[in-house]
Amino acid sequence: MSFAPGEQFEPRQTATSEDYSPDPAKSLPLNPARQRLVDDIIALYSCQPTVERVKRYSPDCVYDDQFVYATDRYKMAVFKNDQSWTFRIIPKTAQITGLVSLSLDPETAESDFIQVKYHKDQANDKDYSHEGLGFTFKKWQADQVAKHMDSPEVAEFEADKTAAKEPVRKYGTGKEEGNALKEDFTN
Repeated sequence: MSFAPGEQFEPRQTATSEDYSPDPAKSLPLNPARQRLVDDIIALYSCQPTVERVKRYSPDCVYDDQFVYATDRYKMAVFKNDQSWTFRIIPKTAQITGLVSLSLDPETAESDFIQVKYHKDQANDKDYSHEGLGFTFKKWQADQVAKHMDSPEVAEFEADKTAAKEPVRKYGTGKEEGNALKEDFTN
């Protein structure tokens, strides 16, 4: 396992389009170890957690999505990627399609059991700034949820609360001027 904190593995990217729909004809086949990693993460997104699946993340991992910024495995919460809500007041359904980027632990990237250092789930074309009230809420939410978890499975990760951490990196707008690379995901 790499000793650099998970914060140092953050992928930065903005997109030229909000269309993240995969094109199977352009997809590359994964080797068996990487396919198992993807399968385990999809199972976590599908609310099928196991201790082994959570161990796909390094103790000092960062999980960063539109709702949560968790800085270790103990705080990490996973949500299903394709989400739909129907609002009661306004009968409208909202769907979010996210772009999931995984930074692999360099020490395990070529092993049979690959671990993730940084998991980012972007829900729009710009990257996260890690600033402002929205970010404060995401971090607060991860901290609060962790205080109320008491299952034996979660207790297995309690030691991760002291995993290596560093201050959160901030990026202004979250666009290119905030050091986010521009990526064209339509090709």
